[in-house]
Amino acid sequence: MKIYIESVVLLNFLLDYMILYGTRKILRRKGSISRIVLSSFVGSLTIFLIWIPIQNLELILCKILLSFLMNFIAFGKSKLLESTFYFYLLSIILGGVIELFNLRHNYYLNMISMILLCPLVLGIFIVQYKKYKNKCFQHYQVKIYSLDQEYSFDGFIDTGNHLKSPFSQKPVILIDQYIPHKNTYYIPYKALNYDGLLECIKPDKILINEKEICQCLVGLSKQTLRLNDCHCILPNSIKEEL
Repeated sequence: MKIYIESVVLLNFLLDYMILYGTRKILRRKGSISRIVLSSFVGSLTIFLIWIPIQNLELILCKILLSFLMNFIAFGKSKLLESTFYFYLLSIILGGVIELFNLRHNYYLNMISMILLCPLVLGIFIVQYKKYKNKCFQHYQVKIYSLDQEYSFDGFIDTGNHLKSPFSQKPVILIDQYIPHKNTYYIPYKALNYDGLLECIKPDKILINEKEICQCLVGLSKQTLRLNDCHCILPNSIKEEL
């Protein structure tokens, strides 16, 4: 059976695109589709390495370097190692799917089945991974700095916390501990059975999992907060920054 080089390049392109797109969805990267397409095209050209007379170890090193290049093209240099790790993880998963449904001596039927099956398996994996991640990693280490003092909290994202300043539209992190501060803001709030004014501060710095968050206020609740054993309630909108 004749196998045309164009079909092999096309299949490699499609698989690389699915893997890079899956990496983008898992890590919430901001890489554009055009960059992913360009990166997939670069990856599809690896088929021509089989005609280059190099040793197996050199071939492996070339592929590793190429995978870093592909992720750099698709997502930039930020967290390049993390992107490449998930790129390989999804590659292993799709490689297992291809091996499982491999139909011997029928390349084009394999190609059609892979185009249909790989997006399905990849989509299921991404959905389940996100559910697992949200369940296991929704606790965050929060550090608030005010007047040269550090205050640490175990934070939890509350999807129902949409409290914002009506003037600056900054979201509010709720804590039940008093923090000495310079400036005080009062924000109107409404709960289930009551409403009032919440005392808020703008601390010197806020770190969540060691990442600095700039566009947030801190609300000083007079009531004890306890949500999933956390005394710091993070706003739902902060997910976009983490």
